[in-house]
Amino acid sequence: MLRRAKKPDALQGTLDLLVLNTLSRGPQHGYGIAAHVQQASDDLLRMEEGSLYPALHRMEQAGWIVAEWQVTLNNRRARMYRLTRAGQRRLAEEQEKWDCLTAGVRKVLRFA
Repeated sequence: MLRRAKKPDALQGTLDLLVLNTLSRGPQHGYGIAAHVQQASDDLLRMEEGSLYPALHRMEQAGWIVAEWQVTLNNRRARMYRLTRAGQRRLAEEQEKWDCLTAGVRKVLRFA
């Protein structure tokens, strides 16, 4: 029996979309990614370390982002993440999936 590759759930896809979109604006460290999402969403969305860092590791393994140690403006060492070309393609895919998902939800809510 052939096994299908496990599809990421909508929540994981949303996390990927938020991280990749944030990194499309330029390199950032993990805390900066979380802070940007929280600020841009007017504190409606928060990324917990227990979700963010495993996701960053998974995205790095997939080749969507690369990371390197750098010294921040606060003179601290931090892993800075940046989007790769593969990550840019993945961002476009995730954005398309998000647009389809939200369109479907809008249709259901309109008839509820």
